[in-house]
Amino acid sequence: MKAAFRLALVVCLLAAVCIAAAPTPQPLTASEQVQRVDGEVGAYGGRLVIGQRAEPKTLNPVTATDALSREAIGRCNADLISINRLSQKTEPALTESWRMSGDGRVFTLKLRKGIRFSDGHPFDADDVVFSFSLYLDEAIGSPQRDLLVIDGKPLVVSKLDQYTVRFTLPRPYAAAERLFDGLAMLPRHLLEKAYREGKFDQTWTLNAGASEIAGLGPFRVKQYVSGQHLVLERNPYYWKVDRNNNRLPYLDELVFLFVGSEDQQVMRFEAGETDMVSRLSAENYALLSNEQAHSGWQLADLGPSLEYNFLVFNLNDLGPKKLDDVAKKQAWFGDLGFRQAVSAAIDRDSIVRLVYGARGTALWGNVGPGNKLWINQTLPHPQRSLDTARQLLKAAGFSWDSSGQLLDTSRQPVEFSIVTSSSNTQRMKIATLVQDDLAHLGMQVHVVPLDFRSMIDRVFQSFNYEAAIMGLGGGDPDPNPEMNVWLSSGATHLWHLGETQPATPWEGEVDHLMQQQMVTLNYEKRKRLYDRVQQLISENLPFIFLATPNVLTGAKAQIGNFHPAVLDHYTLWNADQLFLRTQPRAVERAGIR
Repeated sequence: MKAAFRLALVVCLLAAVCIAAAPTPQPLTASEQVQRVDGEVGAYGGRLVIGQRAEPKTLNPVTATDALSREAIGRCNADLISINRLSQKTEPALTESWRMSGDGRVFTLKLRKGIRFSDGHPFDADDVVFSFSLYLDEAIGSPQRDLLVIDGKPLVVSKLDQYTVRFTLPRPYAAAERLFDGLAMLPRHLLEKAYREGKFDQTWTLNAGASEIAGLGPFRVKQYVSGQHLVLERNPYYWKVDRNNNRLPYLDELVFLFVGSEDQQVMRFEAGETDMVSRLSAENYALLSNEQAHSGWQLADLGPSLEYNFLVFNLNDLGPKKLDDVAKKQAWFGDLGFRQAVSAAIDRDSIVRLVYGARGTALWGNVGPGNKLWINQTLPHPQRSLDTARQLLKAAGFSWDSSGQLLDTSRQPVEFSIVTSSSNTQRMKIATLVQDDLAHLGMQVHVVPLDFRSMIDRVFQSFNYEAAIMGLGGGDPDPNPEMNVWLSSGATHLWHLGETQPATPWEGEVDHLMQQQMVTLNYEKRKRLYDRVQQLISENLPFIFLATPNVLTGAKAQIGNFHPAVLDHYTLWNADQLFLRTQPRAVERAGIR
């Protein structure tokens, strides 16, 4: 009865905020160079509801750093060249075709003609040049900027004519066409004034009006209600069509409900309040699998993800932030022997078993087994050893009192906190297991659950934390998207954010290697360079890598063109082709593989 009441309430709430009819797909014109896509031809209409664990922080694709923001932003924007999430190969998008010069330094892109933003305004080369000026502006601090700077020199973007753009690189760039994926092209007509006035960081916030935002993706912003939902509606000018020349997307609306946790995501999905669920825990996946026979759900276990979950200690320059308690503990965190001891004490096999129900894999580096092209297979995978951990601590000058409490060189007890997102059930469990493992070394560890936005603020802005358990990765198997993490100047270089110079010699070597691999065109040579990067990271432990989950997803049987992928976003990457069947298709008991 409670589930039925809740479902009725949710339906009523959504109906109340979505009274206006969805925009009708605009007729195709002779001037449009649309892209025709394969897949089952669907039917127009309906709303797809997704349960989100937390709210996004922004709708601005230039400044977004969190996955939840990118999930919504990605449905409203488009790239020049895209990585197909199934084939993992590049394919045309807003760019109809491209060519590279013989020396590998010049890319010339031909844009599709007749394309329009979701507000009907034409898209052309001026928008491309403007967009890259935003990504490259150091004052904005976009996390994508590191991809666009080679040997300290930014690429140069030139307009050749209304529909032709040239990109000139300082040096040849490995997998250069892949860098365009994830760089949303933005409307100059809406954003240029704010940018020139130095107010770009105030644009496209969650409180911005729908009329202030336009993109080139299949959907556009309709309504945001804090604490409740974000509603996207069809972009009537979208530039893709199906094989029958029906303009996509099929869905009228895409609704993100803010439900608070993964367990709530699953409960809403079971109750029929939401239509699709992603990033499932093994426990919840098993629960849904047991109900699949009578529910007809489409479930998929795609194997190891490209995500890496890790423990990171706060080694940031705290400057005038008056965080004395954190600063006192940085002497421990900065000691390699201390970090090695923590790593040796963590039981990764237990994490895989107890958190992922064996649907996951232990990690000792930033590249896991799901990335077969780039993983360094020679990295050691030492088993948990408390004896080794104690020897490392003793060698670093730590000792123990009569009660077993770990003491530092000043005889102060070793005690610190780990923050993590309260909405992520798996990371909460990981934090508790790490807390228990480190208790065996005499460390007093406190787990501090924070709502997602508060945790991101502490890690990226205030630095008011001691350690954190987080996750990164998932977008592309290629090393280049990781530039913002491993370059010392990177916007996601979490342990030393905001550096102007490498804090340590090994970070300087990583800087050199990452820049070198970026301009090395031969795969074997590039692989050797990135293998060395992985080795340095594994040896110096800026992150203590823990585990990666399998990609576990589900959807109602009524959803057509559901093709989950191992690259992020797992289920909504083809949101433009998703549709609702009037009759559910039979789904095999084993699920999708």
